[in-house]
Amino acid sequence: MLTQFNESASYIQSRTKVKPTVGIILGTGLGGLVKEIEVIDEINYTDIPHFPVSTVQSHSGKLIFGNLGGKQVVAMQGRFHFYEGYDMKQVTFPVRVMKLLGIKRLFVSNASGGVNPDYEVGEIMIQNDHINLFPAHPLIGKNFDDLGPRFPDMSQPYDHKMIELAKTIAAENNIRVAVGTYAGLTGPTLETPAEYSYVRAIGADAVGMSTVPEVIVARHMSIPCFAISIITDLGVPGKIQEVSVQDVIDVANRQEPKMTLIMRELISRI
Repeated sequence: MLTQFNESASYIQSRTKVKPTVGIILGTGLGGLVKEIEVIDEINYTDIPHFPVSTVQSHSGKLIFGNLGGKQVVAMQGRFHFYEGYDMKQVTFPVRVMKLLGIKRLFVSNASGGVNPDYEVGEIMIQNDHINLFPAHPLIGKNFDDLGPRFPDMSQPYDHKMIELAKTIAAENNIRVAVGTYAGLTGPTLETPAEYSYVRAIGADAVGMSTVPEVIVARHMSIPCFAISIITDLGVPGKIQEVSVQDVIDVANRQEPKMTLIMRELISRI
């Protein structure tokens, strides 16, 4: 695996002169942040050795290199999910490669279902913790000692300073944000009412099918993380409705400008 990480990173470095310090992973319906990037280079996933290929609607499947908020960045326009049939090593492969490219911080976005009864559709939630409910763990197997310890600490999965700064940016721009815990499940089914109730009972405010594996691997490598969710549907008793993927994308698209503003300003100020 280390050889594959290095081969991917070497190929990417041969295709761009950008030396990113910030990595960005864009979720379902949230690829618009790319429009804010002064794009210098684009590389299709299919061209990168050992890279998986995104199969999900609304995920473009490109690495974008450029400038955002005065920083050099690499953005994944399309991520990989466990439910696509990839194992956890593949799902998190790009995070390993981004570390080798030089990133110092990771920013992640996602669309999720809200289980906190105070949330409404379109709510923006900054993640301050997560619950890992995936049946597989990205760090199982041989540890890469050169990248991180066998037993990494997870007492601060999401960076407290970035969370506080993001809340300040939201307040300055009159954007309502919540702060809460995200539960990661496999999908691809959306949750049943009983599953929503279970997720709420164990302490989550939102539930989704991504983010947790990438953050675990980033923290294994001591990369500070910031994650933000758009609540695209509700798993609250009395508010549960039938939802399609297009419904999720539509809500994400409507709220994306607010999330983009927060992410752009946060990257600029760190």
